[in-house]
Amino acid sequence: MLVIAAASSLAAGCTARPPLADAAHTADPASDAPEPGRATTALADAPASYAEALQRWRGAAEVNAWIGARFEYDLQRAMLLSETQRSRTGRLPIHEPAAFFAEPRGVCVDLARFAVETLRTVDPDSRPAYVMIEFNPVAIRGNTLRRHWVASFQRDGQTWFFADSKRPGHVAGPYADTQAFMAGYAKYRGREIVAFKEMDGYERKLRSATSARERDPPVLP
Repeated sequence: MLVIAAASSLAAGCTARPPLADAAHTADPASDAPEPGRATTALADAPASYAEALQRWRGAAEVNAWIGARFEYDLQRAMLLSETQRSRTGRLPIHEPAAFFAEPRGVCVDLARFAVETLRTVDPDSRPAYVMIEFNPVAIRGNTLRRHWVASFQRDGQTWFFADSKRPGHVAGPYADTQAFMAGYAKYRGREIVAFKEMDGYERKLRSATSARERDPPVLP
């Protein structure tokens, strides 16, 4: 699937939430971390291990509830995975789901991998996928960051989005498609979305269709 250029005129999709609910609050555009004051809910009778979770969980609701209760953002790791640092030191491995369950601390792509791979095991019919978002770049502590990852899944012919490090535990949808989601999400993040792509994995390369001079940068965050 080719990258889809994201324009400001994208129409928001039909959603069960109030119109433009994703844009009702503008987040800090300089960070992929959860907003200050994030409320978490303790999980009752949570699985003790990832193996147990795979046996007990049945779909996105359980995965999302666990993410909302347990995920912690790792700013230092985000800097190490920035384009600036990767160009100097090379890439770092993305946390495997079992390791992430044991220590649920990481960045957007770690969270997306956990959600997608877990949901593919417990509910493959929901067709979970990675969604790579390319923003206009920002510089944090001298490091350039532009890419962000979330997860998507299908239900009743519509698309839902979750496993977002910016708002862990939040499920956005339903939307007619990914393009419909992007309009509200750009407003919520307060950042222009240059392009986005639905992907089967997180290690493929981005091929931009928005320039005559195509480029193939890695698609790590």
